[in-house]
Amino acid sequence: MSLFKNFGTGFGAYGKAMNMLFSKELWWFLLFPIALNVLVMVASWLGIVSIADAAESWTKATLQFDDDSFFLAEYIQSSSGFISSAIGWTIWLMSKFLFWILYGLFGGYIIIMLMSPVFAILSEKTEEMLTGNKYPFNAEQMMRDVVRGILIAFRNMFIEFGYMIVIYVLGFFVPIIGGIVGTIMLFFLASYFYGFAFIDYTNERRRMTLKQSVAFMRTNKGLVIGNGIVFSTAMFFPFCGTFIAGFVAILSVIAATIATHKVVDLSSNTYARHKKETVVKVDDKNIEGNTKALDEGKEG
Repeated sequence: MSLFKNFGTGFGAYGKAMNMLFSKELWWFLLFPIALNVLVMVASWLGIVSIADAAESWTKATLQFDDDSFFLAEYIQSSSGFISSAIGWTIWLMSKFLFWILYGLFGGYIIIMLMSPVFAILSEKTEEMLTGNKYPFNAEQMMRDVVRGILIAFRNMFIEFGYMIVIYVLGFFVPIIGGIVGTIMLFFLASYFYGFAFIDYTNERRRMTLKQSVAFMRTNKGLVIGNGIVFSTAMFFPFCGTFIAGFVAILSVIAATIATHKVVDLSSNTYARHKKETVVKVDDKNIEGNTKALDEGKEG
């Protein structure tokens, strides 16, 4: 499959993913990004306030000395309240600014890590709707899926960060690379790594090793980029990108499973223990359902 056709498959799956999200009772997965956003806001606020309070308390303690200890000691002592408050507010502003910078750069991977259990379940449920494949709950396997998802997010984040540094360094010598060209390169690079993370949940159920999954992604670069480009676009929105990205990620996981099923027939996965008739026809313009179950009792 050509790169552009593959890209069309990955990107085009979003239309069917949207239909599945709201017509196949998957909408409740959108509650998780809401919970995530609340958690991040509360945790960041408490963390920043704690750091600022600690800095203010440390400053007050440091300024506790005798008025005649040194020149201007009395003046500094009398102004200790103002100085400590000023330092506390400065630390608060700097911490808040640093948080938004880091969350803007790596927020996509933080979302993937924190919501990895949700994505694993959502991808599995989507495959069941597409093919009828059933995967009985296994706590040990679920934990492996979650750990793998987190490790892949870390892997991709550090690789992307390495490329980011190289591009910015080159930008000092060739400014145009660090500007328009660099931004475009980083955008598609991020799209690839985000798509990688979303598609790998399906590859894991096919019992592909990480090495095999990497090979699959490289062979289907267009598919991977086409899937990740929507999430990457959401991350590029200033100020609110990381907040809406959590909702987009739900759609991306569904689209990743649909797109992979078009490239690799997931219904033939020998690790699925039970099957029933396909409940979603991904090749039709409109998603159609058939809920008649056929229990084949197939052992994985």
